[in-house]
Amino acid sequence: MVIAQIFYNFTLNSLLILMNRKLYFLILLIFTALSLKAQETQFNHADTLRGSITPERAWWDVMRYDISVTPDFDKKYTSGFNNITYKVVEANHPDVMQIDLQQPLVIDSIIYDKKQSLSFSREDDVYFVKTSSQNINSEHSVKIYFSGKPHEAIRAPWDGGWTFTKDEKGRPWMTVTCQGLGASIWYPNKDHQSDEPDRGASLTMRVPKELMAVANGRMLAKTEHKDGTISYKWGVENPISNYTIIPYIGHYKNFSEVYTGIKGDLDLDYWVMDYNLEKAKDYMPPEVHNLLDAFEYWFGPYPFYEDGYKLVETEHTGMEHQSNVSYGNWYAGGYRGRDGSGTGLGLTWDFIIIHESGHEWFGNNITTNDLADMYIHESFTNYSETLFLDYVYGEEAANDYNYGIRSGIQNEAPVIPAYGVNAQGSGDMYPKGGNMLHSIRHSMEDDKLFKNILTGLNMTFHNKTVDGSEIQEYISDKAGYDYSKVFEQYLTTTKIPKLQLYIDAPNSKMFYKYTNIVDGFNLPLVLKGSEEKIKIIPSAEWQSVDIQHKNQYLFTPWRIEHMYYVDVELLKSKD
Repeated sequence: MVIAQIFYNFTLNSLLILMNRKLYFLILLIFTALSLKAQETQFNHADTLRGSITPERAWWDVMRYDISVTPDFDKKYTSGFNNITYKVVEANHPDVMQIDLQQPLVIDSIIYDKKQSLSFSREDDVYFVKTSSQNINSEHSVKIYFSGKPHEAIRAPWDGGWTFTKDEKGRPWMTVTCQGLGASIWYPNKDHQSDEPDRGASLTMRVPKELMAVANGRMLAKTEHKDGTISYKWGVENPISNYTIIPYIGHYKNFSEVYTGIKGDLDLDYWVMDYNLEKAKDYMPPEVHNLLDAFEYWFGPYPFYEDGYKLVETEHTGMEHQSNVSYGNWYAGGYRGRDGSGTGLGLTWDFIIIHESGHEWFGNNITTNDLADMYIHESFTNYSETLFLDYVYGEEAANDYNYGIRSGIQNEAPVIPAYGVNAQGSGDMYPKGGNMLHSIRHSMEDDKLFKNILTGLNMTFHNKTVDGSEIQEYISDKAGYDYSKVFEQYLTTTKIPKLQLYIDAPNSKMFYKYTNIVDGFNLPLVLKGSEEKIKIIPSAEWQSVDIQHKNQYLFTPWRIEHMYYVDVELLKSKD
């Protein structure tokens, strides 16, 4: 989930449930303006420092993060450190290390290999740390102490940062959201998606004794201090994206169970507000079992058996924090009572549990190197909603849902923005990307093959960071068909392919071609009914296929449009 998700969820069908059309179009106007403004952005040096692999980043590879933080709820102040273990991967490298930490937080000191103090300077939200020459393949550590009054989220998770709020009983409740904005909004790190800590990470939170602190993976230690505080240390074994390492602090209660999955026993944990414990016990497990049944079927094993799976209640809607999914969907179906498809199907399951958990496979297991390729996270996870419905209700319901969410597509800006500057693309990466994948799936007309591709992606790129092109090439290779022009059409343009049809009734022929396409667009269309089937591969030139009375109905526009993201136009002539 990124900032643009809010606009996807506030689709026309959803908004008409809760508000009038005038307000909807006001929000749509704001979204359009923001999308267009984003495309006009002139990126500066700070954007390059944040979004590219600079020489000061390239020479070292993160092996592990060990983070410690002490938040002060009343003062809204934090202090702590991140001990970064890293490996030198370039023989001739600059004697400078880039560390990211966003203002107003500051680095207080840096200790190299537990003994040497390092000097540093600041440029915007980047610290340049003076180091010495280090041998290639050698491993070292820098312990970076930081403090300050951190940026607060204005409306989490849409605007990232710390959230200092209160629960229903007026007690402290704290967490962080930082996707897109970057983990450097709350702790120092190498803030680039391409470098995950290979050996996992730990997060220690020191809090007042009446509070409980929860983070990713499993609890490793609990330490009571003489000043009345308690430190809780949690950790993961798997590589992890820095923006998914998240603290949750509040009056939590826990219950657990074991799910028997593809790889054996998977530990499930639920951390909820104490006053919601009994409600959560009834509500959460069935939803989680359904999602695991469906997604292990489509995508393969849950990627992080070693670290377990858990839901943690938050005030905000939810986020895909690895093995630590945040949940704030009010224990009800839909997206806080809304159905983005307008079909009613979206109200029969919990959107946040399904969608945010889908990111465990696409986003957390498979992570993109550059934020510009976030469609790999969001398009595939958006489509996981359709696949979930397919698994539970069948293909027809899945087609209806996927077609319904199309109302959220704006086509004001391409899905893929500029690379190397920490830019994220249009919010269309959600419903448009999901509709693109739905189209590709139907074009294969082989769900076993499609399922094997999805499972294969998660096996081949398990715990890896990737370029979007690698995923595209894998799909084409395994499908035995070149989908590169299909990806180009839907991801780099705002044009909706148009399928033009002309019926030559006297000669029993159907003529067809694509318009409004990139050169070479070649999405196959498999049109099928209960017994009849026709496969065509339209191009920019007229082609024809023989038809009969019994199969002419396969070319009915709504039938085609429910399976493929194309506009269908019936012509009276070919001229």
